Amino acid sequence: MNIKRFDRRSSSQLYRAFDCKYIKDEKLNEMPECTDSLSRKTYNLMQHFKSSDIKGLKYS
Repeated sequence: MNIKRFDRRSSSQLYRAFDCKYIKDEKLNEMPECTDSLSRKTYNLMQHFKSSDIKGLKYS
């Protein structure tokens, strides 16, 4: 998955949640930081799995 595409999707979902009054202004302002951090962690985890010599049972 492209990380930029993930960021755009998560930010658009944040605005939708805000428009529907599921989240307040404070959360809307702090959530992009959280989604950015989460997307970086997900990307790093995927890179770790790709470079690992250990494969799951599916690939044995």
